[in-house]
Amino acid sequence: MKGLITICARGGSKGVPKKNIKEVNGIPLIAYSINIAKKFSKLYSCDITLSTDDSDIKNVALTHGLSTTYTRPDYLSTDQVGKIDVIKDILIYNENENSFKYDYVLDLDVSSPMRTLEDLTNAFITFQKNTDCLNLFSVSNAHKNPYFNMVEQNETGFYSLCKDIGTVISRQSAPKVYELNASFYFYRRHYFNNNSLKVINSKSLIYKQPHTSFDIDEQIDFDFFQFLIENNKLPFEI
Repeated sequence: MKGLITICARGGSKGVPKKNIKEVNGIPLIAYSINIAKKFSKLYSCDITLSTDDSDIKNVALTHGLSTTYTRPDYLSTDQVGKIDVIKDILIYNENENSFKYDYVLDLDVSSPMRTLEDLTNAFITFQKNTDCLNLFSVSNAHKNPYFNMVEQNETGFYSLCKDIGTVISRQSAPKVYELNASFYFYRRHYFNNNSLKVINSKSLIYKQPHTSFDIDEQIDFDFFQFLIENNKLPFEI
């Protein structure tokens, strides 16, 4: 199987300005994804590609060994565009450039870098074994549960449990749920042949990361990640 590793990094981050190239312990955030992409590629012979609309991100990526001739078009560089469309565009670009089709895509999210090589290899084994699955994504244990302590507004204007099955009286008795941590996603190539598919679909699998992993959306997330890295608080290597 020949894979394409996509690293998508749009310029103009609002939550944390210049987040993708902001340094943590002397290393730009994007470099954490580039480095682990190289490690996975050595094991599984993947190509690595970058999708960005920002020249500064391109230059930083190049400094860390990832070059590209691709520039993300403007219509794929807004807040309203979904990640799948972005991945599909750069996938087709690389296939046209290389004159062959990839078997799968591994997308590494720059803003969720707390993944290990063991995470990726174990997830890939699961992904390979289940040939019926279309995609696999990383998750963490959920801090809230829609069967127990998450509410939404109902048709009366009052609030009730998101999923009320009437038998849950404690957190421990609630059905097990997970939260996406946005760290990595595996997709089979033919997933992108269907324009109506969503990330979470009827043939999705999960990989539960056995350690801390979260998406950096706001400054406090970045500060927490920076604290963990600079104070050597992570008991695993990313």
